Amino acid sequence: FFRKEHEELRRQRLEMFMNGFGIITLKLKEMYQMITLGGDAELELVDSLDPFSEGIVFSVRPPKKSWKNISNLSGGEKTLSSLSLVFALHHYKPTPLYVMDEIDAALDFKNVSIVANYIKERTKNAQFIIISLRNNMFELADRLVGIYKTNNCTKSVTINPKSLACTELQYPVLSDKSNAPFTMETSNKAASQEYISILPSPLSQS
Repeated sequence: FFRKEHEELRRQRLEMFMNGFGIITLKLKEMYQMITLGGDAELELVDSLDPFSEGIVFSVRPPKKSWKNISNLSGGEKTLSSLSLVFALHHYKPTPLYVMDEIDAALDFKNVSIVANYIKERTKNAQFIIISLRNNMFELADRLVGIYKTNNCTKSVTINPKSLACTELQYPVLSDKSNAPFTMETSNKAASQEYISILPSPLSQS
């Protein structure tokens, strides 16, 4: 009896896995083609007879390039491939919260915009907390949290970019660090002298 029950559970596990694997593979292709504007991606079982024994191979074909294993890609290509898989998994089984740390660091301006707009428009059933230093990523945020240091203390300020855009007509962006009521120093060592100024509030102008 127990052996029969065990075999039935193994059969159900295989059936559920293969069903999910097929859906995720198709969505991965769609996501990668959308993000890279023409590439292709593939998930393959190492052992199709026993998919739980050997694992899965993730291969991609960037636009105008040959097929490569994900381990042989550049930093930016790895990022796009990984995000495509994350979005495909989200389509299959949505997760309510994602925390992503500088996922755009190795991407160019065009790819940052594509990823940012996808997150903004196509994943409204989840909340994304993204740490970013790229303007075209965080300008689409619903809320922007700036971290800055003053008097050897780390503080934070939260702003609404939509209301900020309206305020910009009256209060232009400050480029001089010494005059800005709030500044955020980048964590990138190569750009450690750069600052992002936050628009002053009406109270600071009085």
